[in-house]
Amino acid sequence: MTTAVELAIAGNSDVVIVRQQVRTSAQQVGLSLVDQTKLVTAASELARNALTYAGGGHVRIEVVSNGLRDGLRLSFTDEGPGIPDLDQALTDGWSTGGGLGLGLSGSRRLVDEFDLRSKPGEGTQVTVVKWAR
Repeated sequence: MTTAVELAIAGNSDVVIVRQQVRTSAQQVGLSLVDQTKLVTAASELARNALTYAGGGHVRIEVVSNGLRDGLRLSFTDEGPGIPDLDQALTDGWSTGGGLGLGLSGSRRLVDEFDLRSKPGEGTQVTVVKWAR
């Protein structure tokens, strides 16, 4: 099993590739079908955010272990404008792009661990982990 994969996110077809790779990696690490779907959905939202708000970015997909179980860590990084107010960005219904405002907050609910780091003018990094049950 490959332990880490890095993918560029530069267009709509890359979002599809990210989804496919996350699904494949989630199956290999032993995530249930429900958890696979949750992680793929979160990955799709985060990849779409990188594309829409930053013009693209990268994702690193890696198998992780905490000694008791395996999981997947997805780290999305972009060099876009950053997020000026992280608390507001994680509020359901808040959007600068005219969407439903559920991308970041919804993604946070779908995973076991969620870390968002962003500075205006320096880009954004979102790291999520989903553990096999």
